[in-house]
Amino acid sequence: MRKNVCKLRGIGKSFGTNDVLRGIDLDLFAGEIVVLMGANGAGKSTLVKLICGYHSLDSGDMELDGNPYLPVDPAGAISAGIVTVHQSIDDGVIPDLDIATNLMLDHLTRPNAGLWVHDRKLRQEATTIAQSMGITTDVRTKVAHLGVADRQMIAIARAMARSPKVLILDEPTSSLSATEAERLFALLDTLRDKGVAILYISHRMSDIRRVADRIVSMRDGAISGVFNDKPLEYDNAVTAMLGHAMTDIDITPVESGSPILEIRNLQLEADSPLINLSACDGEVIAISGLLGSGKSRLAEILFGQRKPYGGSLLIDGAPYAPESAGDAVEWGVHLSPKDRGTNAVIPTFNITDNISLPFLRSFTRLGLLSGNRQKHSADNMINQMGVVCQSAKDGINTLSGGNQQKVMIGRWLLKPCRLLLLDEPFQGVDIGARRDIGRHIRASAKGRATIVFVAEIDEALEIADRIVVLHESQIVGEHRNTNIDLNVLIAQVSGAVNTETTSTAL
Repeated sequence: MRKNVCKLRGIGKSFGTNDVLRGIDLDLFAGEIVVLMGANGAGKSTLVKLICGYHSLDSGDMELDGNPYLPVDPAGAISAGIVTVHQSIDDGVIPDLDIATNLMLDHLTRPNAGLWVHDRKLRQEATTIAQSMGITTDVRTKVAHLGVADRQMIAIARAMARSPKVLILDEPTSSLSATEAERLFALLDTLRDKGVAILYISHRMSDIRRVADRIVSMRDGAISGVFNDKPLEYDNAVTAMLGHAMTDIDITPVESGSPILEIRNLQLEADSPLINLSACDGEVIAISGLLGSGKSRLAEILFGQRKPYGGSLLIDGAPYAPESAGDAVEWGVHLSPKDRGTNAVIPTFNITDNISLPFLRSFTRLGLLSGNRQKHSADNMINQMGVVCQSAKDGINTLSGGNQQKVMIGRWLLKPCRLLLLDEPFQGVDIGARRDIGRHIRASAKGRATIVFVAEIDEALEIADRIVVLHESQIVGEHRNTNIDLNVLIAQVSGAVNTETTSTAL
């Protein structure tokens, strides 16, 4: 008989009048990986925060190893054996400390740890933990000097060092390459064999197909489906998550106009295949692929932040070779970057200043900024994007994540452009905000070409006229967004097709 390590019954949580969780029942068994799926805003993060002691529950009961479990804070959850690796990487690491100290921090802060630290022993133990995760970087390296993927691996390694009974991973591969993700999966296989109960939060198809023993779908704060039977019914789980089939969307692909952007024989890497692609007036193209597929590199090249290894670009038939982001903007190319907290939001600015930042010169006359014109323009964009706020003078940090994202995208729609680039525009927003953003992007598409870079297939299906798949810096598929064979699309994204025989219309 399987051991039920963590048992949740009737879990409810509200914030004001908003019922975020409603009657959640969930069992986590030893030696099993449960994948929890849910669109943005489904309640996944709130549920995790209840289990790991960040929030207190309003109703229901939790048990751990058959005993009542009610953590008062995250430290209490960790002491009880529930360890969480959150989606926000810096929640799991301390950038100003080196790798060794990060990995051994829990040992150093134990009551019986003593006053003195044996540095060589500390590094040896940290190196053993790091190597178990395939981390070869010198453990004396400061975490702040590492890339995003390496930080994620350190956060996961730190969690493993705590010998958890229950391990919760929130979108753990969002910053990992395919090779790094496979390393993580192999480690999860080992932990499962050792009897650890694992809750794996994701709706990345390749992840779920690789690790899931059971799938639990959430929608609107409730469990909408549980899938145990082998082979696992992924399509049904997605339908339970979204409330409709992934391909059942209300998009009629537009008949696009003349080409605005032409990409000719472009090379993203020194030895990568050539990319040829056109983006036309009024068309929304989604470029989808896993981390490391080349999406972000292509966006950076188009916005003048990186040089290609070969090939050429044309905007409206004229050669386009931007030297900088400012040069790209002069050409009418706008980019809304991913990770708004790091790359977009100015926390000390209000909504008006955040929206108008790139175009302040257009509100200036004789060296003086016209606050009234600036605010009038911001008010119009707030209304168009459906930003929920008291006024344009509100601080940006008073807004929810979804409304902040609307402001960041509204920033680059404030002035007309010929090419709009949106890098992960739905990152960290709920499904309502996601649909608001998608509707506005499509409604305003005439007069420009729009390219949306997304890792999630459901997001691509909700916004695009055409979906282009990148894998290992080459185009491996193209699909007009109607009657798409989802299995083929998934296989192309995950690299499970022969790219030499893949047919595209490019």
